[in-house]
Amino acid sequence: MMNIAVLAWGSLIWDPRTLACNGAFETGGPVLPIEFSRVSRNGRLTLVIDPVHGTLCSTQFAQSTHSKLAQAVENLRSREGTTLNGIGWVKTSGQEISSSAFERHPGAAQEIMSWATKHKWDAVIWTALGSNFERRTGLSSFSTENAITYLGSLPAETKRLAIEYILSAPSEIDTPFRRKFTSIFRTTT
Repeated sequence: MMNIAVLAWGSLIWDPRTLACNGAFETGGPVLPIEFSRVSRNGRLTLVIDPVHGTLCSTQFAQSTHSKLAQAVENLRSREGTTLNGIGWVKTSGQEISSSAFERHPGAAQEIMSWATKHKWDAVIWTALGSNFERRTGLSSFSTENAITYLGSLPAETKRLAIEYILSAPSEIDTPFRRKFTSIFRTTT
């Protein structure tokens, strides 16, 4: 029986759907490099751990109702609509880190392990997808300017969903892109 934390910085917080947690997400998770640098299936810019373009931001956590790591991982995988490779995990006993998460963001995985150990979690899980901005947009690598250009090119309904996601993100997600977006959004509304 394990005590397992689920980390979040995006829609898991305001839209957990089928994610099985004991209570709401709380502030005080590990500080990780986060950015709106992933393009989702429906075209929104979404938050991911991005060791290249991310800004250090506080994350949130909740306790999984599952006490077995495989069940907690499967629950998060299902909620996120991804593969098992898209879910990262650490186990403090034996200091184990999932290989896919370690390959995508080794520094963040180590930071999560340190946080888990300090806060006496047996395991921690998170969505470990990477940035796909360049591949999905055809623009050069992620930058604030390129992200603003991408948003401007979206059809009206996709743009509405993208704006809703950005505005729904927790206030601790304070990145250069979000600040620029907010300044533009305020002047156009």
